[in-house]
Amino acid sequence: MSCHKIALNFEDGVTRFIECKDGEKVLDAAFRNKINLPMDCSDGVCGTCKCRAESGSYDLGDDFIDDALTSDEAESGLVLTCQMKPTSDCVVAVPTTSAACKTGQQSFSATVARVSPHNDAAIVLELDIDTAPAFLPGQYANIDVPGSGQNRSYSFSTAPGEARIGFLIKKIPGGLMSNWLERAEVGTTLQLTGPLGSFYLRDVQRPLLFLAGGTGLAPFLSMLEVLVRENSTQRIHLIYGVTRDLDLVLVDEIEAYAKRLANFTFATVVAEEASSHPRKGWVTQHMPAEVLNGGDVDVYLCGPPPMVDAVRRHFDENQVTPNSFHYEKFTPNAVAKVAA
Repeated sequence: MSCHKIALNFEDGVTRFIECKDGEKVLDAAFRNKINLPMDCSDGVCGTCKCRAESGSYDLGDDFIDDALTSDEAESGLVLTCQMKPTSDCVVAVPTTSAACKTGQQSFSATVARVSPHNDAAIVLELDIDTAPAFLPGQYANIDVPGSGQNRSYSFSTAPGEARIGFLIKKIPGGLMSNWLERAEVGTTLQLTGPLGSFYLRDVQRPLLFLAGGTGLAPFLSMLEVLVRENSTQRIHLIYGVTRDLDLVLVDEIEAYAKRLANFTFATVVAEEASSHPRKGWVTQHMPAEVLNGGDVDVYLCGPPPMVDAVRRHFDENQVTPNSFHYEKFTPNAVAKVAA
């Protein structure tokens, strides 16, 4: 019997993956995995189990009443998990916390495979794992810093399903993780918790605009690899903004995606006045109207808080209303837990 992978995304940013058998309802599959999704009647009458299907195909049947789920709600993507039978892999947003559903974060271990500095700006950390963790492209994990009792949050820069996972880490003088990585040895075991975060690639049904600030490039590398695997034909444009020339890292990887992915284009932007880069200033100054497609575009933004605020202000001032706008702010020490 075939199974479908269901990602359950909770309000607190925790994601749990379950397998749902053919003909099995999501609510039943969750209970089988000891995850108590909200429910009351389980008969399609009360609406307590109402969630939002953000991607995938499914069958809701007709054994529920309109008071529990109206036709307009169903059309907008709302589902009753007590009736939802997936016919493909799906992503389901659950409107409560993981703790309320008697579940929580998952932990796994990995070993250091490679540590690669990029100028004085960033470090690429690659880890080998026995079992590839399930995550959505764009999500992050907390990595324990050995001997410190603390962790730091970093977005996956590699795609789901790979035996070697990668992270792009900003190099911070005196930083806890930066200092540890300077002496990290290949083969060292690290503990990670994840996946986490509500910033991830949704179903691609229209052009995409990716806006990356500094090491906020990481989640877009994961997304681009997934888009290559899916043979996406939508127009995709990435604007990668940094402060200094030396902060432009992994541009060769972006160029490789431009060769592998049809209709993918990108531009790099450097803010520093002294730079000789052909595009100087802020990402908002290098956002041509055509990439906004008259608002029929899905925008994804990952960068430091000032950048996120500047882009939001730019959209407001220019009356730009994208079809959807997903963003994540991060600080130098962690992926900020502010996303939409």
